[in-house]
Amino acid sequence: MLNNIGPAGFIIIAVVVLVLFGRGKVSALMGEVGKGITSFKKGLKDGSEELDDKSGDTARTARDVTPDAEQDKDKA
Repeated sequence: MLNNIGPAGFIIIAVVVLVLFGRGKVSALMGEVGKGITSFKKGLKDGSEELDDKSGDTARTARDVTPDAEQDKDKA
């Protein structure tokens, strides 16, 4: 679908968006999008660091808290 839109099409779309919303609203929206992307990247980095952290050994110390009755159902 986007392959059919050329550079002139993108310029027309940009002008229409600017006319409808105004320069201030569009710039504020783009600022919020940038903050969201930055926050998302930071969250991914923090999550991967947490998984790679060897000092916690959370995977080794995790224990099964499933009630015995439920475990017996799963084995059958």
